[in-house]
Amino acid sequence: MISRFLAIAPSGTPEEGAPAPERIISGEPKFRTWNVEERPNGLYAGIWESTPGKWRIQYDEWEFCHILSGVSIITEDGGEARTVKAGDSFVLKPGFKGTWEVIETTRKEYVIRL
Repeated sequence: MISRFLAIAPSGTPEEGAPAPERIISGEPKFRTWNVEERPNGLYAGIWESTPGKWRIQYDEWEFCHILSGVSIITEDGGEARTVKAGDSFVLKPGFKGTWEVIETTRKEYVIRL
């Protein structure tokens, strides 16, 4: 039987990364990502973590986020700054443009749908 239950928890060696250099506004943010689901139809799920810094973001996909730890400030171009912290959940919709600033190393669960 194929299980239809997927636990989102870090396991194994994470992928290491960072924002593209031209997107960085301040700091030297570094990412760690534990992908637990990657489907050819454009569905992704896992855990992402970033160290402090600020960079430009732009979304062409839907992303549900649930903050597990840390503090970040997400600001949409022309909009208000929103502080997110442990326990907060939100969706970034296609077309979102702005900045993500990690104040305290932030870890989130995510589900992305292209």
